[in-house]
Amino acid sequence: MHALQWIAAWVLLLHGCAAGRPPQAASARTDVRDCSVDPPYLPPTATNTMAQLTALRGTMRAHGIHAYIVPSTDAHMSEYIAERDSRLGWLTGFTGSAGTGVVTQDKAALWTDSRYWTQAERQLDCNWELQRTTWIESIGLWILEAVPVGGNISLDPFLFSIDTWNSYSRALHGSGRTLLPIETNLVDQVWGDQRPPPASSEIYSLPPAFTGSSWQEKVAGIRQQMEQHVRRPTAVLLSGLEETAWLFNLRGDDIPYNPVFYAYTLLTNTTISLFVNETRLAAAARQSLQAGCPGPLCVQLQEYGQARTHLRHYAQGNVTVWLGTEYTTYGLYSVIPQEKLLEDSYSPVMLAKAVKNTKEQKLLRAAHVRDAVAVIQYLLWLEKMVPQGQVDEFSGAQHIDTLRQAQEHSRGPSFQSISASGLNAALAHYSPSNGSSRKLSVNEMYLSDTGGQYLDGTTDITRTVHWGVPTPLQKEAYTRVLMGNIDLSRLVFPPNTAGRAVESFARRALWDVGLNYGHGTGHGIGNFLSVHEWPVGFQSNNVPLTAGMFTSIEPGYYRDGEFGIRIEDVALVVEAQTEHQTGEKPFLTFEVVSLVPYDRNLIDLRLLSPEQIRYLNAYYETIRARVGPELQRQQLEEAYRWLQRSTEPFPLGSTATSATATLGTLALASLLSTLLTGLQA
Repeated sequence: MHALQWIAAWVLLLHGCAAGRPPQAASARTDVRDCSVDPPYLPPTATNTMAQLTALRGTMRAHGIHAYIVPSTDAHMSEYIAERDSRLGWLTGFTGSAGTGVVTQDKAALWTDSRYWTQAERQLDCNWELQRTTWIESIGLWILEAVPVGGNISLDPFLFSIDTWNSYSRALHGSGRTLLPIETNLVDQVWGDQRPPPASSEIYSLPPAFTGSSWQEKVAGIRQQMEQHVRRPTAVLLSGLEETAWLFNLRGDDIPYNPVFYAYTLLTNTTISLFVNETRLAAAARQSLQAGCPGPLCVQLQEYGQARTHLRHYAQGNVTVWLGTEYTTYGLYSVIPQEKLLEDSYSPVMLAKAVKNTKEQKLLRAAHVRDAVAVIQYLLWLEKMVPQGQVDEFSGAQHIDTLRQAQEHSRGPSFQSISASGLNAALAHYSPSNGSSRKLSVNEMYLSDTGGQYLDGTTDITRTVHWGVPTPLQKEAYTRVLMGNIDLSRLVFPPNTAGRAVESFARRALWDVGLNYGHGTGHGIGNFLSVHEWPVGFQSNNVPLTAGMFTSIEPGYYRDGEFGIRIEDVALVVEAQTEHQTGEKPFLTFEVVSLVPYDRNLIDLRLLSPEQIRYLNAYYETIRARVGPELQRQQLEEAYRWLQRSTEPFPLGSTATSATATLGTLALASLLSTLLTGLQA
């Protein structure tokens, strides 16, 4: 019988068996909500949001508002936010880092991207619709259907960037609805006394040994750019928290896992104004900032809440203010007359921070060596403990955090550790809790995405492992993810190339067999700053890749309800050693600075080309050379022996690929899964 005829016959047989099943089949998932049944089914992870919605709708009526838009960010456009700013999380129960909520008098909806679709189905109750997109056009269309002509759509102008405000304005233009900024945040109003207090911990200076240059040198560099710009701006406005922290070599801990603090900066040709809660400044930090007083290198300290008033007053003069639209809120932007603005997507400080100098590169490399020690210890520990049934997702996450804490210069994790076993790994940003944690098993894949903050750098690494016998689908999918990681990591490309122009190299091996992943391929990373550092990466709004930039490379594959795979390394953009030199600037490539071997148990060597195997072997030689001595220095002999075993070179002998059988298995499994899912729906 022809293969397709056999599949069709088998599916019809299964369909006949399934026809007699009750509506709630035994295989129905219990980890996500089901709003189609009566009463609705909610998993234990869902939040009852009736009280929050009732309170917000009452406040909306008092203000004459028909729809209220709630983002997931703060007044500085931060990706990671303090609990105090987690308005969307408090309102919806959804804790993902990206999302937008809209509430009307009788409806509520959440928009988020594919990383969080399953998480949202686990956390939302049935008061909320889930919209599986982040397009503002989609939000606008939903609002137009939900709000009658003449209605008011409102938002907090200090929580939306200039570009986002303009997008909403375009989406609603000419519709007969009014987009109304209201400075009183309505969620804060109904959150009331239950809202967490503002940060009060110390803001401190980074020791000179861990900075690329002094803050005075950085200020001089930005002022030089101001003088050389054709528009001759008189000031630069900094709204991103990383910008001010990097410029002044200051750190804090206002946001979990991110050593930043709430502040704005207005840097002019002759003055420097730092808007911050100055009572929190350590004595040494204050002394550093004001050592040049009076003079052009004197930092004038002003209250955080006075930034808008000061900017409005400054903008009345004969001035031009240079700002980055991605990180400046409409609330600040709107006080500057249009003719006095110089707008770029990113400020000159954001761009300067993205390109690490020689010292910063050395610091980040050193941090990754010690970080590799912790991750190798963790993988060794898992190999020993998981077969004994003594590890769950939460205890695993705690253990890797503890191992990192023991490393020199450690300042804790760089984000909440992603420790995901089996079907939980299919959620790209899943994090376990003490009350909800899956036991790790030798029969399931395990994904560990973790990172550390060190005084000399920030790290982020993902390894996926299997301690038993993986299925052919799991093994092929893992190998193809690895092939994508290798292909992008070893790529040589022209200078001034945008990341989006090359990111498909990370997807090609998956695309060859009809697979893909729904998240970005990489992001920038800081020197003891944010683990996701813009504007570096492979998305459309990232800047061209330049020597000195660090980016993650992290392809993956996720099979909802079954397993997930991601392989993530951090890489430095460096000049490539090419045979020919065709232009003024050399071509570029990547130097991977993450130094942990991949899971040999999941690699199908038959799929790898000789070039990919040579790359792997060279990478493993680098790991041995850099991490081996550090393991021995720390007297971790068992981990050293594990490293030697795990980095044995792969044979080059029989690498001819005959993928037909494997491809057929994968295609058949995908087809049957799709058909059976349709039958069970």
